Amino acid sequence: MMNISKATTRLWARLGSCGAYGQAMLEMPSIDESMVACTADLCFYSGLDRFSKQFPDRFYNVGIAEQDLVGIGAGLAKEGFNPFVSTYASFATTRALDQVRVNMGYMQLPIKLIGLTSGCSVGILGATHISIEDIAIMRAIPNITVISPADCTETVKAVLALANYDKPVYLRLSGPMNCDIVYPEDYDFEIGKAVTVREGSDYAIVACGVMVATALKVAAMLEENDGISCKVIDMHTIKPLDTDALDSLNGFKKIITMEEHSVIGGLGGAVAEYISVREGFPKLQIIGIEDYFAHAAGFNELIEEYGLTADKVYKRITDK
Repeated sequence: MMNISKATTRLWARLGSCGAYGQAMLEMPSIDESMVACTADLCFYSGLDRFSKQFPDRFYNVGIAEQDLVGIGAGLAKEGFNPFVSTYASFATTRALDQVRVNMGYMQLPIKLIGLTSGCSVGILGATHISIEDIAIMRAIPNITVISPADCTETVKAVLALANYDKPVYLRLSGPMNCDIVYPEDYDFEIGKAVTVREGSDYAIVACGVMVATALKVAAMLEENDGISCKVIDMHTIKPLDTDALDSLNGFKKIITMEEHSVIGGLGGAVAEYISVREGFPKLQIIGIEDYFAHAAGFNELIEEYGLTADKVYKRITDK
């Protein structure tokens, strides 16, 4: 069993979500004898370099062939294996969409599809690598669980939880190296169960992925500058949505969603679909990336441009 300490969580944060994924995968063979790892020529970026050397009989590099990656994962799943297949999120959810839709959605094969460097993580590689529509695509396909961890600790906990999860999953990994730490080492992760990371009674921010850390900063600014008590919920599982957590917000003055994803079809859309047909919910403000293609730039530059820094989100909330 993995020994997790404060030092471990700091190490994961330095490595970033992909590195943390690779660290978690080193534990998987001891948890699940049927587990195998596949990647599309991203041994280093997927954090699986050590895994490939330590468990060569459980590792498959299919090359730059994302459709084959998912298809091979499907074949392995049909034979009783528990495949974790990883590649860039932008290609996992678009180039391999037919295989994802049929093998994971229709056939319900328990493939764990790991979307590496989603959102703005590797924007420096170009617009084609910026994945801001993947949540919308994946949650529209029936039978697929969609998870977006808030930090590297939650990433590791989510991967370990998937060892005994017999459904198809899309795990969205995002953020830079040296990322913020949201959770302590003893945090317990549960698929489908949102986490209240800050209590409040006036406004509520429902966030996912790297925006959870930003949401905590914004909530502190709202309380300090405006006297607004702001609750923050980490909605790490976007499908199925934790509707009990949303029901707890009935009667709040305002709900804000925050995501490093398009404002179309992501977390904000999922929340809107639920609360719009129910009484008692307040106005909803969806904060994310507007409907346009980005240019090549680094993570921090794109977050600034998209208006997703704590200062800019705070201004957007208080200007409304």
